[in-house]
Amino acid sequence: MAEDLDTSKIKDWRSIITLIVFCVTNIVVLFPFHVPIYVPRWLSDTTLYGLRTLRIIPCREKLPRDHDKPGSFVRLNLPLNFMTAPLIADLFLLVILAIGRQEVHDGTIGAENISPIDIMAFFLTLAYIAISIDASGLIRYLAFKVLQKGGNVGHRLFFYLFAFFFGLGSFIGNDPIILSGTAFLAYMTRVSSNIVHPRAWIHSQFAVANIASAILVSSNPTNLVLAGAFEIKFIVYTANMIVPVVATAIVIFPILLYIIFADTSLIPVSIKMHKLSEEAMSRKPVNPNIPNARGNADEKEAINNEHGKQLSLEEIMNPFLDKGGAAFGAVIMATTLITLLALNAASNSGQERPVFWVTLPAAFVMFCWDLTFGWLHRHETREIAAKGRREVELARAERERLNSLRNSPQQAALDGTKQMQRRQTDLSSESQVTGYCAEIGFSFDAADSLASTKVPQDCQTPIPGSILVEEEPFPGLEPLADTMTTCQDLTLTSSPKARDEVRANGLDEEKRGAMVQTEIVSPRNLVSLSADTYRWLQETFPTVTVVISHMPFPLVPFALSMFVLVQALVTKGWVPVFAYGWDHWVNKTGTVGAVGGMGFLSVILCNFAGTNIGTTILLSRVIQAWQEIHRISGVPISDRTFWASVYSMALGVNFGAFSTAFSASLAGLLWRDILARKHIRVGSIEFARVNLPIIAIAMVVGCTVLIGEVYVMR
Repeated sequence: MAEDLDTSKIKDWRSIITLIVFCVTNIVVLFPFHVPIYVPRWLSDTTLYGLRTLRIIPCREKLPRDHDKPGSFVRLNLPLNFMTAPLIADLFLLVILAIGRQEVHDGTIGAENISPIDIMAFFLTLAYIAISIDASGLIRYLAFKVLQKGGNVGHRLFFYLFAFFFGLGSFIGNDPIILSGTAFLAYMTRVSSNIVHPRAWIHSQFAVANIASAILVSSNPTNLVLAGAFEIKFIVYTANMIVPVVATAIVIFPILLYIIFADTSLIPVSIKMHKLSEEAMSRKPVNPNIPNARGNADEKEAINNEHGKQLSLEEIMNPFLDKGGAAFGAVIMATTLITLLALNAASNSGQERPVFWVTLPAAFVMFCWDLTFGWLHRHETREIAAKGRREVELARAERERLNSLRNSPQQAALDGTKQMQRRQTDLSSESQVTGYCAEIGFSFDAADSLASTKVPQDCQTPIPGSILVEEEPFPGLEPLADTMTTCQDLTLTSSPKARDEVRANGLDEEKRGAMVQTEIVSPRNLVSLSADTYRWLQETFPTVTVVISHMPFPLVPFALSMFVLVQALVTKGWVPVFAYGWDHWVNKTGTVGAVGGMGFLSVILCNFAGTNIGTTILLSRVIQAWQEIHRISGVPISDRTFWASVYSMALGVNFGAFSTAFSASLAGLLWRDILARKHIRVGSIEFARVNLPIIAIAMVVGCTVLIGEVYVMR
């Protein structure tokens, strides 16, 4: 370690490039973009042809003619964001030999008590349990009960929701609160007639979720990095953090209510909610994890009218709750956290066994529960999904017809004539298929005889008479394109939607004929098979599929790549330089300066050093180098100053998530995307403007209480 403190390394050109690459990477994470890459068209066409021949991608609908080709090159867009930029940076440093095997090993397997793989395994397994609890509907149901208790009194409801999000976020972390709480508030503010803008509710929820995540080590991956780096027992970490965090929440609430969001258009004195009908209240709530469970309700909600507001109101006033899954998940989470605290407290160093040894079995038990529950109710969920899918298809067809009539009545009439001609052609094809099947010994009813002719156009002339029998790839899944040996087969299949509609109530001849369609499809390929498989999983195991889709998997490549980048700064002498600078600052300002300086640095770097994860990794290495400087010099750091710096960093990297940029945390990116799906746009400037006074007050209060705590306790 002593040679790692050699600051003369920074004069080497590889060290300079390493620092530049680190800074550029963090800028890209903050401002992601796409880089155009131009590939020769012959190479693109050859690759696509090979993928189609191997049945990996579908056949294209139309073969472009030579004069249709726009040029000799094809433009591809390479995304540079928080996932790709750190990885590309690591590869670049490997190519120029700025880093080698040791940096990659220490940045992934671990070094200096920081084990990235263990941290990621722990966080992902615990996240599965927390998100599964969220998928059971428990958070929305509890929020609904809080809404009922708060009633129509605006300030009281604001307090109840603030306390609810803080209490729940303390135990299960910020991500589940953001997943369900954000959507709940978006619906609630929409169905209120006198909440002009949801700003106060959504920003307060985002702030309090991240404030609460600072209490437990398990609530945020930043806390895991910090506790591992300095061998802090979980119970000791919580004991030191709970007072500053709770004090911050207590002080920040009245400031949010009476100063920052004092406008009655944001938090009215009396909230006027739209009334939900008795029929809607008595209706059985549907599981939102099932695809198309609400039919075309989601599309109707996008229309800002009374009907859309009623659907939104039904979503929050008649919430779905899987009581069994919620109860089981709560027991698993409580048992896991208690076991973690007990084992960690009983160990000598706090790190004798990897913590994921506890969370991995717990997550597996929860996964088995979700899997079993989905399989036992598969028939019901498939029926709900099929019904909803038909509603969506019919609604879209009707909307397209109305748009066609509105835009061009003449074209609509022409389209109607073409549809009648196509129907006659398809009925003729139906009779041919019926005759052929009779010759080879097959028979089917009238509903199944509604056939659609499917001809891949990216192929040669179809082979007449080549007919394949449909097979259902998975139980309960509607059959799509049939498996064909070559792209040349002409496949005649019945339309699943038509069969369903005809069997339902016996449609008249005109409606039956309207459903006969001529479709251009590709032979079965890896893409279509994957889509079929995913839809089957959604309809059979809805909870498991939703939980896995919400898992923070992008965190893994990002965090591991950032660990390697920071390790490169360590070996190239930059972290020791930062550590010497920090040492000079502390020598001049003392404990108070250490708390204020580390709090300020951690919040600022969250926005400019690869989110709060990257900031925690970098500052943990700096403090470790600071320790080593004093160990070599023989002048010890005072216990008060050292731990004040560590816990001030813990406050900053948690609170820094609600500062000036969405990319200050992955939770911020998730929060923005959820709001966008609910048609609430939060711009970057608005995000910074609203959060600046909140983060300033929160850090001042938290650091002030922390200073008092370290002077009393240490």
